[in-house]
Amino acid sequence: MYVAGGQGMGRAAGTKEAGWPELRHSQRGGARLEILQLSGQDQEAHALEQAHISIHDVDGNTRVGSNAAKSIAAALGKPLVGVHHTQAHALTPLLTTPTPGPPQFPFLTLLISGGHTLLLLASSLTSFQILATTADASIGRAFDKAARALGLSWGTRGPGVALEELCRMTKDELESLPDIQPFTVPMPGKLALSFASLQSSVERHISLMDEPLSSSHKIALARAFQTAAARHLCAKLTLPVSLQNLELEGVNVRDVVVGGGVASNIFLRERLRAALDEYSSGLKFNTDNAAMIAWASMHRFLAGDHDDYTVDLRA
Repeated sequence: MYVAGGQGMGRAAGTKEAGWPELRHSQRGGARLEILQLSGQDQEAHALEQAHISIHDVDGNTRVGSNAAKSIAAALGKPLVGVHHTQAHALTPLLTTPTPGPPQFPFLTLLISGGHTLLLLASSLTSFQILATTADASIGRAFDKAARALGLSWGTRGPGVALEELCRMTKDELESLPDIQPFTVPMPGKLALSFASLQSSVERHISLMDEPLSSSHKIALARAFQTAAARHLCAKLTLPVSLQNLELEGVNVRDVVVGGGVASNIFLRERLRAALDEYSSGLKFNTDNAAMIAWASMHRFLAGDHDDYTVDLRA
């Protein structure tokens, strides 16, 4: 199993890790997009300086925001290449996995993030098939809502990260934890995903309590939620229909890739790794970044496959 990250095939010139999670989350929830956009301009200047080039030497998209990218490309006569976000996640291990060990086509990609929860079959650089998706909330959104229901304080880290850190508290730091029955994992035996019910299990448990949640009860509930989420992912990734049936159709899946921001969750990675009994490495490119998008666009760019300056964003 590959986690989308690590040191990779060549060096991505001028990439900058700007610590975006410090800007994304507020206690009221949601992303401060206007700050992200301003921050992107500073990141661009820093990245150009690191790469020892000017804006006129750039072939591709370096700004946050599609309008800025289109304006730059049109003004400088540069080609514009649109990139599907999930495609970029799926291809990231080809950039970040040390040679000679990058995943080989065809491979499965489990994309787990705040916006997506998808199981994809990647057959080539440009060919992808969605095998399963969530019927309701993404896993990242469910983590965030469960953390809010538990009343966790997350500061600038993000609620999902706060929940993971709560679950990692050691025995020396814990009181005796209440016994909570394992949450029911939805859609057993089906190649489909659902996380809203796990989030609802947390909320339902809280609503039935006669007194405020204690610290130990919060930890127990957080662990029950995270464990159920891991069981759900493992069950879907290892379903016979997703692995054996692909081989029956003449598709010999060689590798499994796990990508997206939620792939940074250590507990989930360990459970998935154990379920697949494969090796996984690296963290650097788990979350969204410009290098991921640039890598996905490079193959189209080199082939002369460009987009019009009027191309629009699509959800």
